[in-house]
Amino acid sequence: MSRTPPEIVLDQVQRKQLETLIRASSTSQAEVLRARIILPAALGWPNEEIAAELQTSKQTVCKWRRRFARLGLAGLQDDARLGRPAQVASDTLNTVLTKVTQPPKGRARWSCRSMAKQAGISKSWVQQLWYRNDLKPHQTRTFKLSNDQHFEQKFWDIVGLYLSPPQQAVVLCCDEKSQCQALERSQPGLPLGQGHIATRTHGYYRHGTLTLFAALDYLEGKVLAHSTQRHRHQEWIQFLKTIDQEVPADLQVHLILDNYATHKTPQVKRWLKQHPRFHLHFTPTSSSWLNLVERFFRDLSQEVVLPGSFESVQELKDAIFNYLGDRNLAPKRYVWKAKGEEILAKIKQARERLNAIIKRT
Repeated sequence: MSRTPPEIVLDQVQRKQLETLIRASSTSQAEVLRARIILPAALGWPNEEIAAELQTSKQTVCKWRRRFARLGLAGLQDDARLGRPAQVASDTLNTVLTKVTQPPKGRARWSCRSMAKQAGISKSWVQQLWYRNDLKPHQTRTFKLSNDQHFEQKFWDIVGLYLSPPQQAVVLCCDEKSQCQALERSQPGLPLGQGHIATRTHGYYRHGTLTLFAALDYLEGKVLAHSTQRHRHQEWIQFLKTIDQEVPADLQVHLILDNYATHKTPQVKRWLKQHPRFHLHFTPTSSSWLNLVERFFRDLSQEVVLPGSFESVQELKDAIFNYLGDRNLAPKRYVWKAKGEEILAKIKQARERLNAIIKRT
């Protein structure tokens, strides 16, 4: 007679921890498997079905199900091994941890294998030492510090609009997404399925581009958009006219913009002078992250433009505006929550570090 498997009961915290463990890129495949065993076990699945679903043995399912029932999340960790832990000589340790910041001549960084060869140890040891000391030579982060002399003034002007929007007014985050390419994939990819990810060929045919002008209503979350083939001042004025028609006449219009030359031509200035209810707020140079419409453009790219395959510019345009139509039926706001003082403190710290590096060079 088979033994009845222990009952697994998960609270919300445990379930969230297991799901986070599965999604985290740093989680080992062994730990992912153990977490995947526990989730269906909590739903009452028999061990045989879990094993078949995850393509593992029934014994493995039984082991981790019992351990979780007894120890909780801690039971998913491997037991400590017996015996004296392996050690690395101090000079070898020093080589691995100090030379990682000094790339070999002609290369941008050390790899695990090249460092292992240099230090005379295995690549696994190099990986462990870098991991324990939070060293990640394979990763980089891009940055750009604004040199705008009026950075702080412009920064608070825009953040103030987010935190305390004016009464009897609409705040629109505006920009144009140029060069939206209608790319047709040269071969069909495999759809997402259990056990494998979706595929997409890197080969494609170009069918042209379009420019998308967009105005994100900060308070309501809706997006007003207009597409053109070009993005000159003529097209920008036409979009301003569209905004003027769509926004009720009794409301002031505050536009958050970047410093693109199209936004500041004499023709645009003349039009704005004739429409005094429009108030322009320019982001500091190299600080487009202040404009929340960029967050919308990111979602549009990830959900429509990049994964799609379009046989014409019109097909791309239809896909974009179908997405916009669905989004505007149930708009979701992008809410500014970051504290301005903390952002400025980080920028100040980054600038100090950058200046120190410049002085050393």
